[in-house]
Amino acid sequence: MEQALDLLKLAYPIGLGIAALGSGLGLGRAVGAAMEATGRQPEASGKIMVSMIIGCAFIEALTIYALISVYLIK
Repeated sequence: MEQALDLLKLAYPIGLGIAALGSGLGLGRAVGAAMEATGRQPEASGKIMVSMIIGCAFIEALTIYALISVYLIK
């Protein structure tokens, strides 16, 4: 049982790092695509930005859940 706990203590930071990396890549792609869409259709920039912000909030929420789970499992 103690060996499994030691492995879990090793796996959680690695998983959190992967979650942070994925979040960074996802946010970069989302913002880049939104800026490209705004450049193509400036009149729709309001709708594009609202959709981008909502999407970014969902991406960040998943990363925050990964961070919180590290502290909940001790």
